Amino acid sequence: MKKVYLDNAATTAIRPEVIAQMAQVMQEEFGNPSSTHSFGRSAKNILELSRKTIAKQIGAQASEVIFTSCGTESNNWILRSAIVDLKVERIISSKIEHHAVLHTLEVLRDEFSIAVDYVDLTEGGLVDLNHLSELLAENVPTLVSLMHVNNEIGTVLDLAETARLCKQYGAHFHTDAVQSVGKVAIDLQQIPVDFLSASAHKFHGPKGIGFAFVRKGLVVHPMIWGGEQEKGLRAGTEGVHNVAGMAKALEISYTELGSEQAKIAQLRDHLLAQLQIHFRGFKVNGASPLYNIANILLPLPEEKTAMILFHLDMKGIAVSRGSACQSGSLRPSHVLAEILSEEDLCKPSLRISLSHYNTKDDIDYLISVLQSV
Repeated sequence: MKKVYLDNAATTAIRPEVIAQMAQVMQEEFGNPSSTHSFGRSAKNILELSRKTIAKQIGAQASEVIFTSCGTESNNWILRSAIVDLKVERIISSKIEHHAVLHTLEVLRDEFSIAVDYVDLTEGGLVDLNHLSELLAENVPTLVSLMHVNNEIGTVLDLAETARLCKQYGAHFHTDAVQSVGKVAIDLQQIPVDFLSASAHKFHGPKGIGFAFVRKGLVVHPMIWGGEQEKGLRAGTEGVHNVAGMAKALEISYTELGSEQAKIAQLRDHLLAQLQIHFRGFKVNGASPLYNIANILLPLPEEKTAMILFHLDMKGIAVSRGSACQSGSLRPSHVLAEILSEEDLCKPSLRISLSHYNTKDDIDYLISVLQSV
């Protein structure tokens, strides 16, 4: 059976070069980077060279990159630290954030009795920066936490303008950049973001490793206590092979960004053109999504909503109804619930997310299978 993977917003295939790099480190550099003997020093050297590589790709200083297990851990740590260490009294976010932010905010609100405000969204799911400015003008010690690229509909936050607004009103700014790091150029020397979260498996690296960017001068304390790893901010022996794999994946992603971005954009254009031919009346959910994500509302009867993913899976096609973290649920996506009418929410929507490994044949096969639903 033909196998077609179109769920790259959930995770990506690891690049062969990354696998080779990780295998070499696992085989030859097994020392504990906290050990002072030659085996440990060699592993520590790989760790720090990887940190420098990652920092270079995003315009950061190496000391500002802290290794974590994933974007979720980074988000949890940053949000909690903003309250405990930076003494913010309010967090401004949106209702279409990843649950790694939304659920954390619920817990922190109950634990610390902080205020949580949600910025308005436009009809297409973009953050209303005028409303954000109004909220910030209330002059409360604040952290703004808004994702750079939405993981379900691909809408893109104006990172520079949001950072400028936060700076203007003296607020701290955190962005969940899990869906954008490795896919769009980010220069943190030019954009005054205070905190950023990223995860390697979204840019063709390994699972179980990510990083947090913490702007120099911001004082935060660890969420995990133990040893002195990561400048005392994240205890636990580092997975050197994973870190090396993440650095390699990010370096390749940015080296190949122009050509891969162009290829993926052409594939999405082909997808939309074929949908226009065979599914007239389809809609794209979300305004001006990133080039690799297309969240599609199909003009099919409501009764086909529950079975469409199963049907596609039986034909070897992997897509999503929304976030992979809630794929076991038939409840409507919390993101789509914010931007669609009740009528449209009941119709089948698919998130189709592409990578440079996809081909036009993959798109054509998807269209042919959708026609048989």
